[in-house]
Amino acid sequence: MAVTAAPAGAPDSIQALKRVKAMENEWETRLTSAKRESEAALERLRTEAAAAVRDAQTAADHDRVARVVQARAETETEAEAILAEGKKTADQALRGEGRRPADKRDAVLAIVLGSFGKD
Repeated sequence: MAVTAAPAGAPDSIQALKRVKAMENEWETRLTSAKRESEAALERLRTEAAAAVRDAQTAADHDRVARVVQARAETETEAEAILAEGKKTADQALRGEGRRPADKRDAVLAIVLGSFGKD
């Protein structure tokens, strides 16, 4: 039986394969680490985005409530002004002091025609 001897370049080929395998393992480890880091960063960003959305919704709700309260106050003030103006106009109408000349018709006619009735 003949013993086959390994070719002279074989040990160098085995060393080259070992280096390739070591480099492959190193890059796989780096990729796994980078993937883990990117997933962690993505999860952190999702959490931050969700918190920002919650904060924005809370701020919007607060602003909406504040605006509704302000609108109610403005509406009440306007309603009070309208009621006060209506009451003033009603009081003037009762006394014959309306804002228009037609409101004072009887008083004006009495003054103008009053001089004809005295003869």
